[in-house]
Amino acid sequence: MTLQEGQRVKLAADLRLSGPIEVSGAVIGILSLASDTEGTVEEVVVHVGEDADAREYERLKSLLDSYGDGMPPESKGQLEQKVGALYPAWAVFQEQGPLVTVRVRFDNGFILDASPQDLYVPV
Repeated sequence: MTLQEGQRVKLAADLRLSGPIEVSGAVIGILSLASDTEGTVEEVVVHVGEDADAREYERLKSLLDSYGDGMPPESKGQLEQKVGALYPAWAVFQEQGPLVTVRVRFDNGFILDASPQDLYVPV
């Protein structure tokens, strides 16, 4: 499910935002947001086709489907091997779907940008 702009969401789990915060060499804390912290989705970005191996599989598979019958047997065999080698990356990409990131403005004033939508659940 892709989140929508304007949709109310909450964090699905505690989220650590920084490493240890130090003052004069002493650790004074770590910045985190608690699960169930609510906010509003301001922006949704769908990143399509960013996996290079999946893009290459698509390109070569299209080439094989379109021109494979007219190719010399050795060339066709090499292309089939390349397509076969790239198939696992394609299968993973298809299973995961496109990466969707969101910008959420929390009710406490924090803004978290370019975060995976899986961090949130609708309210």
